[in-house]
This record gives sequence, C-alpha cells and structure tokens, in this order.
Amino acid sequence: MLLVFALVAVACTGASSAGPDGSPTASSSSGASSASPTGSPQPEPHGLEHIQHVIFVVQENRSFDHYFGTFPGADGIPMKDGKPTVCIPDPVLNRCAKPFHESVFVNQGGPHDLLHSAVDVNGGRMDGFVRAVTTYSPSKCADTRLPKYCGDTLGPQGQPDVMGWHDAREIPNYWAYAEHFVLQDRMFAPADSWTLPAHLYLVSGWAARCASPRKPMSCTSDLNLDEVLHLQRHGEHPPVYAWTDITYLLHRDGISWAYYAGDNLCGPEVPAKECRAHGSTPSQNPLPSFTDVHETHQRGKVQRHDDFFKALGDGTLPQVSWIVPGRGGISEHPGTGAPLTGGQAWVTRVVNAVMQSPEWDSTAIFLTWDDWGGFYDHVAPPRVDENGYGIRVPGMLISPWAKAGTIDHQTLSFDAYLKFIEDLFLGGQRLDPRTDGRPDSRPTVRENVRILGDLRKEFDFHQDPIPPLILPEHPEPGLASIPGT
Repeated sequence: MLLVFALVAVACTGASSAGPDGSPTASSSSGASSASPTGSPQPEPHGLEHIQHVIFVVQENRSFDHYFGTFPGADGIPMKDGKPTVCIPDPVLNRCAKPFHESVFVNQGGPHDLLHSAVDVNGGRMDGFVRAVTTYSPSKCADTRLPKYCGDTLGPQGQPDVMGWHDAREIPNYWAYAEHFVLQDRMFAPADSWTLPAHLYLVSGWAARCASPRKPMSCTSDLNLDEVLHLQRHGEHPPVYAWTDITYLLHRDGISWAYYAGDNLCGPEVPAKECRAHGSTPSQNPLPSFTDVHETHQRGKVQRHDDFFKALGDGTLPQVSWIVPGRGGISEHPGTGAPLTGGQAWVTRVVNAVMQSPEWDSTAIFLTWDDWGGFYDHVAPPRVDENGYGIRVPGMLISPWAKAGTIDHQTLSFDAYLKFIEDLFLGGQRLDPRTDGRPDSRPTVRENVRILGDLRKEFDFHQDPIPPLILPEHPEPGLASIPGT
C-alpha cells in the first residue's frame, strides 16, 4: 500500500508530466522509439543473433538526476539558462532547496524504503526529498543543517546532499559510456522501496513474503521484507522465496547463467545452512534463497567475482550473467564512507575485461543502480501495480551493437531485463503463472505491462560495431556540464 503524505509545498516545479498510462506526454527528439502500445512480443530485429551473452551490472542507490541530471539531451533537472527551476521545501531552513553541483565523492544520501519513497514522491509532486531527510535521518546534520555536523556534504545554500548532482567531473567514465553507447533516461526502479525488493524483481519480477517456502501460492507482495532478512542473518540461504524466478526457465531450456556476488561459498556440495555470502549481503544476493534454485540444484551458479573474470579468460562466460558489488567500497552505496569513485573503478574493471575479451563482439552489458538512495529526481514514477514503479535510476546499454551515442526515452524498469532475456533466449516465454509450469500468486506479469519498453530497440546491427572503449579505472576529471558550476 502506498503511504502518501500531504507535504506543505513552497512553490514546487519540475515534476515530469506523464499520460494516464504512465508514458511521457512529450515526444522524444532522440534515442530509440517508443515501446509498442500492445505490450506483446515484437519481431526480433535482424541481427539479434549477434548477442550471445547478456551481462547485468547492478550498483547501488543513485537517482537519474543525481548522476545524469545535466546530461545533454536527457530528461534531466528542469532548468532555465543553466539554473535549476526546481523548488523543494526545506522544513529546517524554511526556504526552497535547489539542486546543486556536488563535487564531494563521499555522499550521504537519504532514507530509501517504502515509507520514504512515498514521502519523496508526494503524490507525484516529487518534492519530499529534503523533508524525508529531515524527518527520518538519525543525524544532527539532518536536524540542524549545521556545518559542524554536516562537514562538506551541504550545498551552497545549506541543502542536504540529496539535492546534489554529479557530472563528468566526478564520474567521467559513466558519462563516457553514456556518450558512446545508449543512455536510458526513463529507467525506473521496479518497486517503491530499497535494495532487496529491487534485486528480487531483477531476477523474478516480484518481491513477496511466503507463508510456506514450498507453496508458491502462499506468497503475498511485500516491499519491506524485514522478516525475510531475519531468516537470512549471517549470510545463510535456506529456501525462503517460493515463487518462480527466471533461472527456473533458463535451467529448463538449457540456457547457462551465473550470478556473481562477491566471495560467495554456495557450491552444490555446501549445505544450505553453511552457504555464506562473505562478499555480499542477502539483499544483494537473493537467488540462493529461492526454493526453485534449491530444487533444481543450481546454487553453485552463484559465484565469486573472480569466477567472472576467470570465465571471460577461459571462454566459459554464461549466456546470462548478473554482477552485484557486494560489500566493501565498490557498491557506491551512500552513507558508508566509501567514495563513488570506488564503484566507478569497479564497473570500469568489469567493462574493460569484457571489451578486452573475445566475447566483446557478442555481448550486451546493461548497467544500472538498484534504487534511488534518497537522491532527488524530478520524474514521477508511473504506476503499473501496487508495488511500483519506483523512482528513476540511471541505466545504460554498453555493446558494440548499441545505437551509438543515443538516449532511449522508452519507459523501462528491471522488468525490461527479464523481457529481453525471455525474448532473446526463451522464445518469448514469460514468468507467467499460467504458462511457466510452476504457478505462483504474483499480481502482475511485469514483462507484459503495456507501457514497458523493448530493449531490443536499442541495438543497430547495420552499423559498424563500436570498438572497445578502454578507460582508466581512476580517470582524470571531465568537463563541467554547465559552465560556471
């Protein structure tokens, strides 16, 4: 259930408008075309057989406007003459809080779960970000906005850093990928909540709790999942999630996959109670707790990061791979003291490795972030069911066959990843309880939602393939997106 708080607005502007089905009301001048209005499977673009490997790299907790709000041509922060027109109520300073360029690499972000999503969105006004920090962050900085408590995290008018935005000065590699490949400016988190629901949607199209881990029909939607985390303390992965995830269909059709999540020890010979996730958290690594993964004896496909680089080196890269950052300074999770540059370096290492391997010519890398982390975004999320969509996150396609230098304005979510896998490898089979042979009680077949775009439209198999773009893991700062900021 969406909790909507009536917030006092001080004159807020800039929430992006949408049609009644959640699609943009304005036509796009660049990027891929809009999704089919029917939501039915579309004919495969000629040449899609070039894609033999699909890799999903999922970082943590950044909104689209926070990373790409000033990217040329993207649906970014509303501005006039290079200055934000946005006005977000600040209940501490009793004035507008405006977006500002954030040059600091260590960000604090804001609260970000089901409750806080409702506060931030505020019925579509997209003006609750500062209020959420003030009301729910347990820090003196949030309450007082004083430099002695906040250090260098405040903006020039005392704004909390949820109103900060970065550009190529802080994240030059991400901007380089966006410039050379495809940037997605309507990628919405799949749910109105935090990391665990997002990662569950990433692999299964749903987030729920189940009265019985052996009865898929006993599951009901849950975007908090506090009880689930209790079951998974200490990194144990007993069967918890009874509904069907995408690996069930992949396994049934003989499609290879792996989920690379840090230093996981979840081989088939390891009992469930001893299956630890030393390099990742249960919220980033839910697959070992799916009942069907246990029943099909696939837990050994949840592997270490080192296994990914080994697979690239020895030519055994699976057809479908997920890579999540795990613990340490590579997740970009705000509030941990780790600089965002650590995450950029990690992603660059992964992308460079693919580009320098024989698999580059047959690979599509989709890069995204799992939720908004409390950071400001001006686009109101479309509603497709009671669970989402959530607030916009950055997303991009990196591939030699990507439509070079374009912005995709289709409405997307992690459900589009499942749809792409199913269309590419499974003949259009969906995670549909009516057809997948393993009925569950999910409320929506997310891949069939009418407004969901088609990632196949981001490819151009008539162009010369884009050569590898090998970038330094620790690059020099790029140029300012807005002169004088």
